[in-house]
Amino acid sequence: MENSKVHYQHVEHPHIKERKSSGPVKRKKGGSINDKLALILTKTVGTMWCAYFFAVLALLVLPDALRSGLLTTIQWLSQTFIQLVMLSVIMVGQNILGEASDRRAELTYKDADATFHEARQIQEHLQAQDTAISQILERLERMEAKWEKG
Repeated sequence: MENSKVHYQHVEHPHIKERKSSGPVKRKKGGSINDKLALILTKTVGTMWCAYFFAVLALLVLPDALRSGLLTTIQWLSQTFIQLVMLSVIMVGQNILGEASDRRAELTYKDADATFHEARQIQEHLQAQDTAISQILERLERMEAKWEKG
C-alpha cells in the first residue's frame, strides 16, 4: 500500500460564483424617459378601474351606434367596446400571471440556492470522510510496515 491517500479536488462550476453575485433576475431600475412613461401607462391602463372607465366611455356612444344600424353596432362592438375594455382586462390578467411567474422564479432561485448549499455540505462531508480514510490508510500502512519488519 504505497501512498494510499485519497485525492480529490473539487472544482466549482464558474456559473455558481456568477449566479451568487447576480441573484435572481429583476426588472431593471431607471431606464430612459420612454421606458418610464411606458411603465406608467402600462400600469395605468392595466387596471380594472381603467377597464371600467373604458366601458363607460364606450357605452356613451352605444345609443348612436344602435340608431345607425346593424353594421355600425357591430363596428362599435368590435372596434370600440371590445378593443377598449378587453385591452385593460387582458393587461390585468397578464399582470396577475406575471406576478405569479415572478414568485415562481424567485422560489426556483431560492430552491436552486438551497440545493447548491446542500451540495456544498455534502462535499464538505465527503472531504472530512476522505481525510479520515486517508488517516486510516496511513495507520494501516505503518502497521503493515511494522509487521513486515517483524
